[in-house]
Amino acid sequence: MSSFLLYGANGYTGELIARLAVQKGLSPILAGRSSQKIATLATELGLEYRIFTLNNPPAIDEALADVPAVLNCAGPFSQTTKSLVAGCLRTKTHYLDITGEVAVFEAIAAQNASAQAAGIMLLPGVGFDVVPSDCLAAHLKARLPTATQLTLAFQALGRISRGTATTMVEAQGKGGFVRHSGVLTSVPPAWKTRPIDFGQGAVTAVTIPWGDVSTAFYTTGIPNIEVYAAFPALIRMGMVATRYIGGLLSLPPVQNLQKRLIQKQLPGPTETERTQGKSLLWGEVVDDSGKTAISRLQCPEGYTLTIMTAVEIVSRVLAGQFHPGFQTPSLVYGADFILDFDGVVREDLI
Repeated sequence: MSSFLLYGANGYTGELIARLAVQKGLSPILAGRSSQKIATLATELGLEYRIFTLNNPPAIDEALADVPAVLNCAGPFSQTTKSLVAGCLRTKTHYLDITGEVAVFEAIAAQNASAQAAGIMLLPGVGFDVVPSDCLAAHLKARLPTATQLTLAFQALGRISRGTATTMVEAQGKGGFVRHSGVLTSVPPAWKTRPIDFGQGAVTAVTIPWGDVSTAFYTTGIPNIEVYAAFPALIRMGMVATRYIGGLLSLPPVQNLQKRLIQKQLPGPTETERTQGKSLLWGEVVDDSGKTAISRLQCPEGYTLTIMTAVEIVSRVLAGQFHPGFQTPSLVYGADFILDFDGVVREDLI
């Protein structure tokens, strides 16, 4: 079967995934809550479409009843995941999404036993967050099985979409996360700073609550995990400032103003920007004796990589390649899965 449900197909990334899926011979059923946008894209691509909201369980069940898998591209995922996962458990439908939100990963991980009982796979994070970093974490764990500390970092050389920006706005004032002794631990925004060489000279990176703080623990079992991202100085200063004005930034009127401004921007990077962009990843593991391993990845631009990995994983699920329960990309498809994609280069430094 080449059909699956693509929820949020009218969004920037959802539309790109729909187009690539069709090119790869798949027939996604486009879905979302916006009839006009979904219908227009479905007509252009010659696809079926379904319109429903996520506050209507019977409608969700009806939409999922005849498909083997759903790929959720509708963010912020903190607002869409719970209802769709519940529907997947009721209808025994595999669940995939492109989230990068720590709380979402943890909430889905808590459904592991239910998913196993239903015989379905729950695999959030089938895009840029967290496929390349998860594969890098698994590779580093294999290189140093005794590792007790894992540090991951990335540098995204390109613009972000409106959906990603909206998710970032909602996260303002909520601080950061690291994994300490196996436990998710709250820390201030930009809690730590360190220089990292992604392959083009050292740049300054700061801690962020990237999805791997959650997922890499399930992948590797390493109890202490930090994730960093490289940002310009002005953005780093802004992150530090949110420690003091986070409460203000979390107020609904302030959030709504920022979201309205975001909607006035372009939907996301242009095709040229995506073609020319790159994403760089770096990882380090250390064990209690001080032994260290460091590896790097060079990948296509983040949105380009997301549509590639998401469509490939959907294809594999439809082909019966899945493990029931909550999973991470490398747990199902291996640490070398990321190397299957054009433009990806892995380098072991130490």
